[in-house]
Amino acid sequence: MALAILSHEVSDLCIGKPPLRCLSVATATVADAIAALKSSDEPFLTVWSCNHDDEKTDGIDKCECLGKICMADVICYLSKFDSNVLSLSSAFDASVSVLIPKSRPLVVHVQSSCKLVEAIDLIIQGAQNLIVPIQTRSITKRRQQQKLLNRNVVVSLSTTTSTTHKNSLQFCWITQEDIIRFLLDSISVFSPLPSLSISDLGVINSTHNILAVDYHSSAACAVSVISRAILDNVSVAVVDKGCDQEEDSRIALIGEISPMTLACCDETAAAAVATLSAGDLMTYIDGSGPPESLVGVVRNRLEDKRMAGLISLIDSLSSFSGSSSDEESPAGRTRTSSYGRSVSNAARMARKSVAIVCNRKSSLMAVMIQAIAHRVSYVWVIDEDGCLIGMVTFVDILKLFREFLDGDHNHN
Repeated sequence: MALAILSHEVSDLCIGKPPLRCLSVATATVADAIAALKSSDEPFLTVWSCNHDDEKTDGIDKCECLGKICMADVICYLSKFDSNVLSLSSAFDASVSVLIPKSRPLVVHVQSSCKLVEAIDLIIQGAQNLIVPIQTRSITKRRQQQKLLNRNVVVSLSTTTSTTHKNSLQFCWITQEDIIRFLLDSISVFSPLPSLSISDLGVINSTHNILAVDYHSSAACAVSVISRAILDNVSVAVVDKGCDQEEDSRIALIGEISPMTLACCDETAAAAVATLSAGDLMTYIDGSGPPESLVGVVRNRLEDKRMAGLISLIDSLSSFSGSSSDEESPAGRTRTSSYGRSVSNAARMARKSVAIVCNRKSSLMAVMIQAIAHRVSYVWVIDEDGCLIGMVTFVDILKLFREFLDGDHNHN
């Protein structure tokens, strides 16, 4: 059975996958990225470099995905431009490349024939998404459409977004969740691992690997930690010390600041990041929308700190929302502009600041199902007092399965 798992290709996971929407690194700005994210039903967009006219490609079309971005990247970026209107305006005009993490690539290109076990290795090595070419139908018709557009770069939906590259080539991507779901279909292969506790399996990441901020600390100081959480495909724990008597070693898990929760907001959440505490930010970005009281606090603090740039951002979006509110269904919108995204209310409600938790005796199978049910790639581990022990991530689980497959393969 293990050999059957090893023989699968990533193309087996691509069935039904939609083509990626794209931004061109050569032309797209931060403002373009914001507009594209707001019009998308997906939290992430990909950024591409397409060198179809480059003679060095020897006649082979070269389209490379440079990375992925979400609204959380935009919010962290804009929260640093608070001094005046001019600096914020220049931030919007900057190339979309400023939003792409520089420390390590989060996306990796693979062929559709790439073996599943090779894909798992890439995830373990740090890739979050694997870019896979899609074999599309009606190639001739699409090429005719391409000629009419007479473009040698990513074709535009506005001026910067698309799903189709030169010669009608399309791509999808495979996520960590896709692989975990696929392995769940053959979970019996990994027996007895699924029934064992995460503690016995040694799959819990200890607290020194956890990204955390104090409940009372400034959210602005947490921007670098949030950016790191995006890189690691996890969340930021909001904690408070003082659990029991060991104040230096035990911390209470209050909630979380999730990049995916931020990704459901619009760019005005940058003002909340710049002015609120971590605990208040957790409440502000909660899936039900920010309380009016906190919206007022943000505005007052912006005025006190003379953050004219962020004030103008809030005013411009509030004005836009007010002018269009009569044309939209009240049921399809929230009370404030902080959730001006096209993301549905159901999706917003699904992403809250309440941390998804388990205990050290939870079975591996239970943790996997819990993470998938909540559409996260991790589960926090707490003790009986609600103090943080660590977390279990999809990468930790894939490492465990990979070792099991290696051992089973060697025995055969």
